[in-house]
Amino acid sequence: MNYEQRTILGIDPGTAATGYGILTIERDPQVMEYGCIHTSSDEEMPHRLRTIYQKVSDIVQKYHPQEVAIEQIYFSKNAKTVLSVGQARGVIILAASSKGVKVFDYTPLQIKQAVTGYGWAKKHQVQHMVKDLLHLNQIPSSDDAADALAVALCHYYSRRLGREN
Repeated sequence: MNYEQRTILGIDPGTAATGYGILTIERDPQVMEYGCIHTSSDEEMPHRLRTIYQKVSDIVQKYHPQEVAIEQIYFSKNAKTVLSVGQARGVIILAASSKGVKVFDYTPLQIKQAVTGYGWAKKHQVQHMVKDLLHLNQIPSSDDAADALAVALCHYYSRRLGREN
């Protein structure tokens, strides 16, 4: 695949905080923007999901990514958390796919393996590699944004190696 002038949106889904990171690919990946979409636990879930949907739609509209990479839900002992993150993933996928953008998903193990070379890397190791690989001056202050950049990098490396899922 030719990555000339391609844009990848990486997403770390959540209901309280959804991290996003946008990479542009010319020769090497460059960070366009990253941040976090926050919702309040005081709000009802339908309102929180609508906020996530609208903000992701706005990001897709603004940056026109060709591909969106999203982290899969990992098993958690808390079923309520898994369900709410699953709902957030659903509205994120809908926001991207309704704009005609192809969505790819990756497990936490795949993301860590792609970014650090070790699938069981610790969060701080992933964050340091994101900083180094993307030539950032510092680690993003939001863990969710750093994770989203890691998802986007994972997708970039997977596509480059022809292993996209």
